[in-house]
Amino acid sequence: MKTLLLFVATAVFEIVGCYLPWLWLRKDGSAWLLLPAAGALAAFVWLLTLHPTASGRVYAAYGGVYVAVALLWLWRVDGIVPGRWDLLGAALCLCGMAVIMFAPRNA
Repeated sequence: MKTLLLFVATAVFEIVGCYLPWLWLRKDGSAWLLLPAAGALAAFVWLLTLHPTASGRVYAAYGGVYVAVALLWLWRVDGIVPGRWDLLGAALCLCGMAVIMFAPRNA
């Protein structure tokens, strides 16, 4: 559970770090949005270092959680309800993340 929560926090910081510059460029937001965006991306990178396994494995598994959190963002922030295929894709990604992170291994 701790690993999953860490992945979710990592994804939220990455999405915020990318969403704020998007608001600035596409929605005529203030350039001041770039400051919290930079902070969010720095937090994203720092959070990735907190995972206790090999970085390549973390990045691969994180991708699955990112997909699910991005669809949640789509729904809650952008107001677009994900469809059944979106949800199926996210479920498959989360299953892949679980296999990568929680499979028994010696190294």
